[in-house]
Amino acid sequence: MQKKILAAALPLALAAAYPALAQQLPATPPAAPEAPEAPPIAPDSLAAPTTVVVTGFRSSLQKALNLKQQAIGVRDSIVAEDIGKFPEANVAESLQRVPGVILNRDDSSGEGQRISIRGLPTEYSITTLNGAPVNTTSTSTIGSAARGFNYDVFASELFGRVDFYKSPLAELTEGGMGGVVDLQTPRPFDSPRRTIRYALSGAYNTSAREADPTGFALYSNTWGPWGFLAGVAHSKAVNNRSGFEATGGYNSSANGSRNPVLGNFALALDYDHPRANLSGYSREQIDNALLPRIYRYYGSQNRRSRDGLVSSLQFKQGNLDLSLDGLYSQLENSRDELYYGLLIRNTRTTNRNAPPGTAGHNGLVPLDVHIDPASNLLTGTFGNTSYSSGVTYGDDKTRFGYLALNGRWSARPGLVVTGQLSANNSKATSYSDTMSGQIFGVDSTIDYGDDHVYPSMSSTIDYTNPANFSGFDITTGWTRETDKGRQARLVLDYDYDLFGGWSGRLKTGLVYVDTSKSIEKRNASAAMKAKMVALGDASIRGSMVSVLPIPDLDMGPGWPNRFGTFGRDYVLGTFDPLAYNDGAAFTPAQSFGASEKVSTGFVQSDLKGQVLGRELRLNAGVRWSRTELDIDNFKRSGAGNAYLPNTEQGKYKNLLPAVSAAYDLNDELIFRTSWGKTISRASLSIIAAQTVIPNPFDNTATAGNPNLKPQESKNFDTSLEWYFRPGSLLSAAYFKKKLSDATVSATTNTTFGALGLPDSALGALFQDSSGRVDPNLPMVLRTFSNAGEQTLKGYEVAYQQDFSFLPDPFKGFGALASYTRIDPFNSMRWITNAGREIEVNSVPKYAYSVTTYYERGPLAMRLSYNYKDRSLHGDNPRNNGDDLIRWRAARGYLDGTISYKLSENLELRLDALNLTDTLAYDYFEDASGRFGSGKHTRMDYAKYDGRTIKIGIRGKL
Repeated sequence: MQKKILAAALPLALAAAYPALAQQLPATPPAAPEAPEAPPIAPDSLAAPTTVVVTGFRSSLQKALNLKQQAIGVRDSIVAEDIGKFPEANVAESLQRVPGVILNRDDSSGEGQRISIRGLPTEYSITTLNGAPVNTTSTSTIGSAARGFNYDVFASELFGRVDFYKSPLAELTEGGMGGVVDLQTPRPFDSPRRTIRYALSGAYNTSAREADPTGFALYSNTWGPWGFLAGVAHSKAVNNRSGFEATGGYNSSANGSRNPVLGNFALALDYDHPRANLSGYSREQIDNALLPRIYRYYGSQNRRSRDGLVSSLQFKQGNLDLSLDGLYSQLENSRDELYYGLLIRNTRTTNRNAPPGTAGHNGLVPLDVHIDPASNLLTGTFGNTSYSSGVTYGDDKTRFGYLALNGRWSARPGLVVTGQLSANNSKATSYSDTMSGQIFGVDSTIDYGDDHVYPSMSSTIDYTNPANFSGFDITTGWTRETDKGRQARLVLDYDYDLFGGWSGRLKTGLVYVDTSKSIEKRNASAAMKAKMVALGDASIRGSMVSVLPIPDLDMGPGWPNRFGTFGRDYVLGTFDPLAYNDGAAFTPAQSFGASEKVSTGFVQSDLKGQVLGRELRLNAGVRWSRTELDIDNFKRSGAGNAYLPNTEQGKYKNLLPAVSAAYDLNDELIFRTSWGKTISRASLSIIAAQTVIPNPFDNTATAGNPNLKPQESKNFDTSLEWYFRPGSLLSAAYFKKKLSDATVSATTNTTFGALGLPDSALGALFQDSSGRVDPNLPMVLRTFSNAGEQTLKGYEVAYQQDFSFLPDPFKGFGALASYTRIDPFNSMRWITNAGREIEVNSVPKYAYSVTTYYERGPLAMRLSYNYKDRSLHGDNPRNNGDDLIRWRAARGYLDGTISYKLSENLELRLDALNLTDTLAYDYFEDASGRFGSGKHTRMDYAKYDGRTIKIGIRGKL
C-alpha cells in the first residue's frame, strides 16, 4: 500500500499542472538511441549494473542512479545526457542537486562558483580532474590563497561526468574532509562512432538588457583502435547588479561617540549647531537611533568571456587502453562599479571654523528627523551631509591548462594495471582602480522607502555640476595567484576468489603529488595619489561626466539617475593600474609562495558475498601519506626592520583507514554504512603568509604558521536507500564528523603601524580624508595553532522518481528532491551587551533542492528550485558594542528549461535562470530583540542580478 501511495500521489499532483500541454504530445516516444559507454570510474564495486535505456535528462538521471546503486560507499553522480551534452550550463549548479551540497555564487556574474559540503567551508572539499587534484581561482577569490576550485572557470560541456564521494575510500585523494568531486572529461571510445555535436544560443539578462552569444562544438570519431575527440566552447555574458549598500553596519551616535567606539564606526551628531532641530524627540532618543555607515546606491556591470577546449587522443585495442587528455580554459571579467550616496561614518564636529563637511566639521545636523519605532532607524533631513561619488574599474583573467597521459593494461584476466602522469597550471590575475570625489556641507533628506533596496535621497545641490565636487581620492591594487600541480599515479587491480562463494578485488597503488601556490600583491596607491595632486582639482573636475558609465541601471524612483562621476577610459587611461602597479609596488607582507610534496601509498579491497541469503559488499583499506611543505615569504628583520626573504619548512604524516559496507536487505532496499579518517589542510593564507588583513573593514590581521598540521576527521555515514521502481529512489542518510587538531586562533593587541602594511590594506572606514590610516590605530593580530575538537552532524533525505508507469499523457513526468539538515560544528558564541549568550551558525542550517521535469515525444521541460538557509556573514563574529549580528539572508533560485526536438538531430532550447529575480542581501539582526529582526530594514548589502534568458539550438550531425 505504501509503495502505491508513493508512486501515485506526487505524480498526479504534478501532472495536474500540465493537462493541456500533455494532451498535445504523441503517445509513443521515439526509439532510444544506443546508450553510450560510460567512462571508467575509479572506485568500483563488484555489483552488476542495472541497465535501463532512456534518453534526455531522464537518461542522465538513470545513469547516475545506476552508479549510486553500484557503489559500496556514499557516492552521487551527474552524467551527461550524451557525449558533449551536460544537463546544466554550470557544473557547480548541477552539483547543488546533490544532497549535502550548498552552492556559493560569484557576486559579480551571479554564476555558481564554489561549493560547500555538509556545512564545511569550501576549502574542505577536493576537486580532481580524471583523478588528479587541481586548484584554480577566479574573480573575487583571486589572492585569497584558499584551497578549492572555482567551477565557473569552465564550460560544463567540457565534461562527461561528475562523481561526488562523501564517504572516504583509501584510493581517494586525501584533503577532502567534506568530500571529493571528480570531474571526468570525455574520450572518443565513450561513444565509439563518429559524433559531431554543436550548440548555439543567445543569452539576455533583464538587468543588463544585452544579448550575448554562446557556442559549443565537439567532434569525436574512432578508426579501428584509434580515436580522437576535440571540443570547443565559447560564451559571453553581461550581468548588471543594482541595489543598496550600508557597507559595514549600523551604529548610534550614543555608541559611536564613545572612546573606544562601541559599534562599527564613529558617529556624533552636531546638536550644538544653530540650525539643530530634534523634531520633538529627546536627545537621548536620537542618540540611540541607528544610522548606516554609508547610505548609498550601488550599481555594477560585469562583462564575462569564457573560452574552453577539451581534447583526447585514445588508443584502445585488446587489453591496452591509452589516452592523452587535455583541457584548457580562459575566463575574463571586466567589472565596472559605481557608488553614490552619503558618508555617515566618522562624522563629528570639533571645529566649526573648518569648511563644512571636511575633517573637524563633518557632524550631521538633525533638522527634521523621524525614528522608526520598529527598526529604530533614524531618517529625515540632515544638514552638513557629505556625498561621495565613486567608481571601481577592474579586470581579471584566469587561465587553466591540464594535460594527462593515462594508461590501462589488462595483463591477464582479473589483473589490471593503470597509470597516470598529469600536469595542471592555473594563473589568475586581477587589478583595479577606485576613484572618488565628494560634495561637502549639503542639506539632504533620506528615506528608505518600503523595500530598503532602492532608498530615496534628495537635496537642493546640483549632483551633475563638477564644480561642486572636491576631496578627490584614488586607490589601486594588483594581485596574481598561481597554482601548479604535478601527479604520478600507478595502481594495480587484482580480482580473486575466496571460500564460501566470496570474491574480492584488491587495489593498491602509489601516488606522488607536487603542488605549489604563489600570491603576489602590488599596491601603487601612494604614487597614484601623488599624480592626482599634481593634476589638481580643476583638471580632475574637467574629466567628470554626468551620463552614467553603466547604462540601464535600476535605481528606483527616489534616487537621482544622474550625478558626477568618472568613465572607465579616463580612470584607467590616466591612472593605468598595470603601469603603476609594477615591480616597485610589490608588497612583501602579503606575498608568498608555498609548495607541498605529498607521497602516498594505499591498499584497499572490495569483497562480495552472501550473508543470510543477501549480497553484502565491503570495502576496506588504508592510505598513508607524507607531506613536505616549503614556504618562501618575507619577514621583517634587521636594523631597518625591512622585509627580507624568508624560508620555512614543515612536514607531517597521516595514516587514514576507511571501511564501507553495502547490504541488500531485499531486491529494492540497500543499507550502507562507512567509517574512515580524512584530513583537510588549512588555507595557505594562514600557513604561509606573514601578515594579512583578510577583511579591509575589520581591524584584524592574521599571521601565518608553517607548522600547522591538517585537521583530521573521523567520519561516520549511514544510509538506507529504497529503489522502489526503475529510475526511482527514496533515501535517508545520517552523517557525523569528529574533528581533531582543529585550527584555532589566538589574538594579541598591536597597532597598524607595527604591521608594516600599506594604508590601502584597510578600507575607507579607517582612513582619513587623505586616505591615510593612523599608525596608532589599535589592531588585533591573530595567529593560528592546532588544538581542540569539534563535531559536525546532520542528515539528508533524497527522492527521485520517473513516472513512466502512469497512463498517457502523464507518463513523461518525473521529479527529484533533496533536503539536508546540518548541526554545524562551527557554531559560534555571540554575547550580547547584557551578557546573554547566543549561538550563531556560520553555515546554513539547512538547504533543499526540488526539480520537476517532463519528457514526452519531442518536448522536454525542467523546473528547479534551490534554497539555502541564512548563515553568518564572515567567520569571526564579534559584538562591537551595538548588539547587531550580521547575517547573509536565506535565498532561493528558480531555473527552468524547455526544449523541443525539431528532428532527431536538432533541438530548440530555452533556458531561464533566476526566474524570481532573487534579492541577495545581508542584514543586521538586533540580538537584544529590541528593534525587530532587521531582515527587511537594516540591510547591509541588497542587490538584484536580474533574470537571464537563453534561447538557442543543440544538434548533432
